[in-house]
Order: sequence, then C-alpha cells, then structure tokens
Amino acid sequence: MTWHKGGPGARRGYHHGNLREALVAAALDLISKKGAAGFTFADAARAAGVSPAAPYRHFRDRDALMADVARRGFESFTDVLSRAWNAGKPNPREAFERVGRAYLDFARREPALFSAMFESGLPLASYPELQEAGEKAFAVLREACEALAATLPPERRPPALMMALHIWSLSHGIAALFGRGDAARRPIPMAPEELLEAAILIYLDGLGVPPDASR
Repeated sequence: MTWHKGGPGARRGYHHGNLREALVAAALDLISKKGAAGFTFADAARAAGVSPAAPYRHFRDRDALMADVARRGFESFTDVLSRAWNAGKPNPREAFERVGRAYLDFARREPALFSAMFESGLPLASYPELQEAGEKAFAVLREACEALAATLPPERRPPALMMALHIWSLSHGIAALFGRGDAARRPIPMAPEELLEAAILIYLDGLGVPPDASR
C-alpha cells in the first residue's frame, strides 16, 4: 500500500496492492472493536484507506464482505478441527477431547473470525460457499461422533447426527460464553477447557463410551 503525492495542491491518490485482502483485514479489525453488526460498508472502506466506492470492485455489499470473512474463518476452523481429530488417533475418545480443546482455542485466538462465523446473521442460503465451508467444519465433528458411536454395541448407538448437534451446542456455548479472546468473555472460577472436559466426560459416560474407546 503506497501513497502517491504530486506537487502543491495535487490531489492525493491511494494505490492499494491488494484491496480485497485489505478490506477483509479492515473488517476483522472493526469486528474486534464493534462486533459483527457494528460497522458499515463505508466504515470498512475508510478503515482500509480507500474511497467508499472502492469496495464494490470486489464485494456486492457489506454482507458479501462479511460472508467472505466468515468463509475464511470456517475454512481455518475446519483445518484446526481436522488436525486435532487426526483421524481418531490414538483412539476416538482421546482424539475427541482434542477436538473440544481445539474448538475453545480457536475461539480464544480468533475472536473476530469466530464472531463473523457465528454472529453475522447472514442467510446461509444466499451464500453457498459460506454454507459449504460451515458444513465442512461440522462434518469433522460428525465424523468424530460416528467413530465414538461405533465403539458401542449396535443396539446402544445413538444417531451420530444427534450426538454431533449435542456436542456442538455444548462446545459452542462454552466457547461463546467463557472461551472467547475478547471482552465478551464471561469470567468463571475454572478454565473453559476444564468445564468442557467435565461436560464431555459426563455426556460420553452417560452414553457408555469407554475411556479407551477403540474402533
């Protein structure tokens, strides 16, 4: 990004090396300060140092910018969860606990992305790429639940989708309330990881999943 100045009275012009990336960075900074719904398209342009009309070269409107930010967040989130799951090694239950810790760690390290992903209020049907990215992240959790369910006798196996929704709600609630890395985090007299670990322990023990569950 460089400023170009002419002689006295010359109009100051702005040359942006990568406008799209600058707008995404500006949106993340604004989200961290004002929340996912607390800024306008013009605010993003101003923060990126460009004219109000410049963002339209890359994004239809503010929602399209937010959708791009959220998509990037889900893609990164999927990578984080997949690495934590590591195909269920050395055993599904231990790997599953890693996934929970990774969920909380992502919310703490990337509060602006986390907010864009879950608090932007965008209609997913209008942004297929965002919807697909979100489904890929959820698919990691569902795969983990399928592996855990498979360690139980057939007659006692709960639906993996139901398990995934339960665990997602549990993990997300703790991450959103107690595991964030911004001012929205609620204080509690224990680490969020400990709270999630205890909750998952109770849930999986209730299903009868053995501590050393293997497929």
